[in-house]
Amino acid sequence: MLKEGDVTVSITVNIRYVGKNGSARAFAKKMMESGTVAKIRAEKGNLRYEYFEPLFSDGETVLLIDQWESQAAIDEHHASDMMRVIADLREKYDLRMTVERFVSDGSIPDADKKFIRS
Repeated sequence: MLKEGDVTVSITVNIRYVGKNGSARAFAKKMMESGTVAKIRAEKGNLRYEYFEPLFSDGETVLLIDQWESQAAIDEHHASDMMRVIADLREKYDLRMTVERFVSDGSIPDADKKFIRS
């Protein structure tokens, strides 16, 4: 992860895949079963790559939490052959996406720590 001063920085991208008739779930299943997820997790700079289903949703949404140690690592991933595989599967399953990007400074304010149960 990047160091900025004394703070460790990472980049997290939340991608919500939305499809029809279970296609988002089928996409995530194919990504896992094909070994694509394992390959992405093994890429240099990848810290997290996990799919989730929102608890109270319409059943047509899958959330990907994708975390990287730097923008350079994300750029390398985007330039890889892996992105063609992902893009082809997104097309095959006719998925729509919304994306949120967060940069973490790795810190938790003292005022927030009292609410965290360890």
